[in-house]
Amino acid sequence: MTLIGLLGSFAGFVRVRYLHDKADIDNAIFRLHYRFTSAFFFAACVIITAFDLIGSPIDCITDDAISRPEVINTYCWIQHTFTLPGSSKLAGGKVVEYPQAFQGVGPAYEGQGERRIHSYYQWVPFVLFLQGILFYLPHWIWKQCEDGQVRNMTDGSRGLLLGWVAEDRKMRSSALSDYLQETLHTRGRLALVYIACEVLNFVNVVGNIFFIDKFLNGAFLDYGTRVIQYSNMDQEDRDDVLIEVFPRMTKCTFHRYGPSGSIQTHDALCVLAWNIFNEKIYIFLWFWLILLSVLSALALAYRLVIVVSPIARLFVMRRVSSPSIDSAETVIRRVPFGDYFLIHMLGKNLEGFLFNGLIDDLAHRFTAGNDAGKINSSAGLETAPILNARYGSPGER
Repeated sequence: MTLIGLLGSFAGFVRVRYLHDKADIDNAIFRLHYRFTSAFFFAACVIITAFDLIGSPIDCITDDAISRPEVINTYCWIQHTFTLPGSSKLAGGKVVEYPQAFQGVGPAYEGQGERRIHSYYQWVPFVLFLQGILFYLPHWIWKQCEDGQVRNMTDGSRGLLLGWVAEDRKMRSSALSDYLQETLHTRGRLALVYIACEVLNFVNVVGNIFFIDKFLNGAFLDYGTRVIQYSNMDQEDRDDVLIEVFPRMTKCTFHRYGPSGSIQTHDALCVLAWNIFNEKIYIFLWFWLILLSVLSALALAYRLVIVVSPIARLFVMRRVSSPSIDSAETVIRRVPFGDYFLIHMLGKNLEGFLFNGLIDDLAHRFTAGNDAGKINSSAGLETAPILNARYGSPGER
């Protein structure tokens, strides 16, 4: 399969779905996690493992004493390679200026410092794939718990319903209000799972930032900042951060037994072709994960405001559609947050006139139940007068 064919398999993550095709059960920031970010990780994993695009991931050069150079390539790949600190200086203080692409290689001498081992490249495809799964996991959990409830309740009623007459909308809204009324106080767990998944999204993105930093030996947290600083420096003073973290050329030492049984040491210069993609992938991830963590934190702050503030719920409901303010206030005052959460999801999926009719019908039922049962409307947000009047308490049914 070609590279384009492999990348095309991830198009389902980011394709635009029409409202009548699939129910909307989350928000835009939630979708950034499991659609765009997961798709990026999976696509990056495919790109850097496409050998037909970049050739061998490692290619080592050594002396002619090694008759099979592929042995050196395999050994240095499964073992590790390294770069040398201060490789532009030789013993005795003599300075030799190497081209920037060759920084980290050169002759070794005593007192030069510790070698910098590079073994992360063996794990990059696996780590990227794992991260893609982690960003998709909250969506999978939420989808399993939601279990198509919003889809079933709005099936045939999503999008613009041009062929519907007022009687059809009234019949549909009456059926939905009957169901919502009879199942009042049963949606708390659904809302709690969704909020937990939003928290998991935030923890996931922040955790991945620190995970990548650990994976790259502490070079990720300030990676983007250093790249920006590098781009603003004079050409003569620049030390390419990308080459420092993802070197194109490294060293590898291969030992073997000689003809007389003595150990022979072979010094190899290795070209890491994968790093030309790795450096671009991780600089994008630095900016993207920071932006996504900020957006996720704002989403949690928004959710907290919605949970604690009935006024905010009213504002959001009025933004989703345009029900009468009296009906919206009545519904907000009478339903707990779990049921409001489901009603809000319905508002994102139902045709506007149908949702307005649903809110008006629910408000009328609550008001009629309050009048019939002489229940004080100041009983609080958790009161369900129509349910208690008609069906009794949950323990009596």
